Amino acid sequence: MSEKSSTFAPNMKKTIVLASILAVSISLFAQNAGEVAASDKQAKKEAVKSHLRQHFKFYGFIRNYFAYDSRESMSGVGDLYNYQPYDEAWNQTEAEAAASGIPRQDLNAVSTFRFLSLTTRAGVDIVGYKWRGTEFGGKIEADFYAGLSTKVAHSVSGVAQFRLRQAYLTLGWDSLPIMGGKDHARVDLLMGQAWHPMAADLCDVISLASGAPFGPFNRSPQVKMDARLGKYFTLTGALLWQMQYISTGPGSISSADYIMFGKTPEAYLGISVHDKGFLMRAGADVLSIKPRRIGTVEIGGKSISVSVRDRITTASPFLYLQYIKGEFSIKAKTIFAEAGEHMNLNSGYGVKAHNADGSWDYTPLRNSSTWLSIVYGGKVGAQEDKHPQKLQGILFAGYIENLGTKEKLYDGDHDGHPDALYTPRPSNLNRMWRLAPTLLYTIGRFQLGCEYEVTSVQYGQFGTEDLNGIARTGLHWVTNHRVQLMTRFNF
Repeated sequence: MSEKSSTFAPNMKKTIVLASILAVSISLFAQNAGEVAASDKQAKKEAVKSHLRQHFKFYGFIRNYFAYDSRESMSGVGDLYNYQPYDEAWNQTEAEAAASGIPRQDLNAVSTFRFLSLTTRAGVDIVGYKWRGTEFGGKIEADFYAGLSTKVAHSVSGVAQFRLRQAYLTLGWDSLPIMGGKDHARVDLLMGQAWHPMAADLCDVISLASGAPFGPFNRSPQVKMDARLGKYFTLTGALLWQMQYISTGPGSISSADYIMFGKTPEAYLGISVHDKGFLMRAGADVLSIKPRRIGTVEIGGKSISVSVRDRITTASPFLYLQYIKGEFSIKAKTIFAEAGEHMNLNSGYGVKAHNADGSWDYTPLRNSSTWLSIVYGGKVGAQEDKHPQKLQGILFAGYIENLGTKEKLYDGDHDGHPDALYTPRPSNLNRMWRLAPTLLYTIGRFQLGCEYEVTSVQYGQFGTEDLNGIARTGLHWVTNHRVQLMTRFNF
């Protein structure tokens, strides 16, 4: 063997050993780098989850209603949102029935049944964001709605719509010194679609209408400020617009055009007093709309269209009381409404005068609406952490009185009947009451409720001199009995 060969072998061995060590080192480094990358990836994933848990609170429920009505009723949302029973609709007079031999029938005295899950809901609360002294938050909430409808009587067809309920952002400032630093205030600003300040305090019922039309029911675009002044008082002010819940106008057509051409936001101002389980809220809502923008004037026997400055401005005060202690709660709300149909109240307005320049003057239809709800109930049976049980008894009572128009309505043809009264509900309604006892059983996230709701309306007929929107003759009561079962799973 040559000297060259003898020196090559040891060098070759050294090279192989070094290469092996290098390969193992690279493998270990790559494995460690992979573990570090996987660890970083897992850490990022956990950070995202933590961020979502900290700032986004998802919620919702799957809800079904099973409802029976003893007679035809004015309602919406697949007939789940119940307003009132329709007036009698006789097929013939008593004399005609005697002559024809065909029994006299009230065509609205027909019972119905339905079950739907249209009001299933989903939402997210956004909380916990802060920059310097400002807190940021928000809410997005939506549910299913009646969708496409071919309602000749009560049929609902098509695919249910997924509609926006609430969508707003909030800004908050806490611990603001007042009274020379002796006390502190908190100010919250809300911008977006949210509950109307007069409708935010709802009664405790399982029905979809939540006590309407005995109380305001409205969600609207708004800018609202809540200023909590010390321990006991909160001052609230809001400017609102109309979107889903809108005013009625000429032709009894509901439209957001009336506030759009009026160019004046609806305004609310209220105060709350709160201490432990007691809450009192009082406030007033002012609405100014323009029912028409084009009128006509007669010149030389010819009608000429002209721009007009029609406007009606109304004020609606309300009072809300609440007391909660342990398993007992009692709530009550009363409102004196002028043209409150945009809040789902039995109200509206009419024309009181025609002017030479083509404009009209208006007068509001006034309405007194009051409700009371009482809840009592607590835990029942064996309790488990994951499946707490609760049985609650609920009683709701409501009353509505039609107070007529503020001034007499216009009677241009002198036939003793008003020319124009705009209301989305039957104008010959005088008063209405509702009583609704309910049992609600909760097992963890599941709820089962049964409600009996009796609603009775006094209808009448307008005489030749009833120019204030109250029907005084032929008074009679019409009653609907609704039995409703609700199932709900909260998540």
